[in-house]
Amino acid sequence: MAVAETQLYAKVSNKRRSKSPSALLESLLAKGFPAHIAQKALVATGQKSIDDAAKWLHSHCNDPSLDDPIPQEYALYLCPTGYLYNCLQDFWKESKRQCGKNRAHEIFPHITLCDFFTCEDQKVELLYDILKRICNSFAQRFPPTISLSLHSSTSYLGFFVGDSHANILKEFAVAFSSEASAMADCHVKPCLKQLHLTLAHKFCPHHQKTLEQLAKCINPGETCHWVAALYSRDMRFVHYQTLRALFQYKPQNIDELMINVGDFIYVNPMQQSNVSEGWVIGTSHQTGCRGFLPENYTERASESDTWVKHREHAFVPDPKFFTQSASEPNVKLNGEVHNPVMSRSVTDVPSLQYTGLRRGVLVMRHGERVDQVFGKSWLQQCLTADGKYYRADLNFPSILPKRKDSMKHFEHDPPLSSCGVFQSRLIGEALLDQEVTVSYVYSSPALRCIQTAQHVLQGLKLEQKVKIRLEPGLFEWTKWEASRVIPSFMTLTELTEASYNIDTSYRGNIPLSSLVPSESYEEYVCRSSAVIKEIITACPSKGVILIVGHGSSLASFTWPLMGLPARDSSDFAQVVRKIPSLGMCYCEELEEEKKWLMVNPPVKTLTHGANAAFNWRNIIMED
Repeated sequence: MAVAETQLYAKVSNKRRSKSPSALLESLLAKGFPAHIAQKALVATGQKSIDDAAKWLHSHCNDPSLDDPIPQEYALYLCPTGYLYNCLQDFWKESKRQCGKNRAHEIFPHITLCDFFTCEDQKVELLYDILKRICNSFAQRFPPTISLSLHSSTSYLGFFVGDSHANILKEFAVAFSSEASAMADCHVKPCLKQLHLTLAHKFCPHHQKTLEQLAKCINPGETCHWVAALYSRDMRFVHYQTLRALFQYKPQNIDELMINVGDFIYVNPMQQSNVSEGWVIGTSHQTGCRGFLPENYTERASESDTWVKHREHAFVPDPKFFTQSASEPNVKLNGEVHNPVMSRSVTDVPSLQYTGLRRGVLVMRHGERVDQVFGKSWLQQCLTADGKYYRADLNFPSILPKRKDSMKHFEHDPPLSSCGVFQSRLIGEALLDQEVTVSYVYSSPALRCIQTAQHVLQGLKLEQKVKIRLEPGLFEWTKWEASRVIPSFMTLTELTEASYNIDTSYRGNIPLSSLVPSESYEEYVCRSSAVIKEIITACPSKGVILIVGHGSSLASFTWPLMGLPARDSSDFAQVVRKIPSLGMCYCEELEEEKKWLMVNPPVKTLTHGANAAFNWRNIIMED
């Protein structure tokens, strides 16, 4: 047994069982379910109804952990409701759009009263009784509005609870933890430090000013009823990423995972290094089963999306605690009073979406490459005995451009597949529909990138108006080149003769000869930073600069543009492996502030499923 599992089992060994089962449990026992499994089902569904528990049991019939006596973890939060909650949700949405996701987006707005603790399944009902009793005893002491002042630092933004009100909340937390420890045999630790409601956490210092401006639009004195809520989570997946399925996937192999739209999947980032590109291995929240699934069928979800709300109790406050009108703005930033013009939402904050009036940079990964589908030996599959190319599958290119040197160079500089061509043209057509003005196009010297740029321009109907500038400095991190040498790229003459609309007068900022095999990560970061700065300087006019590169390009060219430091190489690799064909990032210039901001790309993402090779003789005519 793994060490982690041993520790989990140790928490639940030698425990006393409660004496009287609930009516819900009795109903499940009457249906023939074992007591420990029935209790697990009730806890996993918040002990709401027999139907919910029965559905959970049915969906988890193949769950290999069904018999494991691992309890849930519980936390007690004080959550806002009403108008203040709506304002906070607007802030969550707008801060994520303007500044990207930070740690605060993983959980809903709350003040932590008691952090996560474990409780045996058969004793969870005792927690419900304790919470109800403590809430009732504190109801008359609870203030109608909680004093909140805004505090900010380079990595934290949030409301601190005023001392007088914080003392009441701490007494409440202590009372709950004491009774839970005594009656439910739980080790509950109340929060006795500075109580706070987090707005943003672990964000880039670069975004602090923007987040503060958004936070000042929140009036913490707005109408609000506070609710004490008990939540639980699956302690096995605390440090995992949570994905949400966007599409249904039906397994084609025994080791693949069945997912439906809306399902949640737990993924351990540390277990993905040996997984094939475009796939992840994870555990389904809905079924408990584990397997492989296509990563582009999912999106990142928030940590709290899989949490279960067990019970909540609203406070009915005593009017004597009113000290300030709900209509009065009381926003303080680090103790200093501010009087912003309050609005009913943060939608008055100017939108920073693409408008066509600002300079923008659209960084795009190339389309599907032929070796991504047919493997590294793809060229051997479509060469005749005398070395001539033929199309062995409709997803092979219809023709290969002529090269004066050996065709074998295509092995290390592969073209797009037919689907890759279609993908690229589709993206161009979508950009045209959105009236995106592409003023400049830069491409890596890799053939797949040049072809992507060409077909995007065709979709935009700009193939005769905008020429492609080949920039060797846009080539991917050379350490990732399987051949351990710099590929032999097609020459400008060969590309022009093959009807690619290349700007033959352009000279790259990084000479092709300066690319070295197996460059260090620091060298690659330095090269990328220098190239993007040169490109921006060379393209002063309004409109979009389209950069077609590799999976690594989306991070390595946008981070320095926004003035952000590079991540370490291991984190960088984890980011890059999640970027699909035609994945894109869009940065917009805020000229008046002399900075660049990442916003939503002007077009939607492109998602599609796999289509395996089909042999009618082996399948239809098989005995």
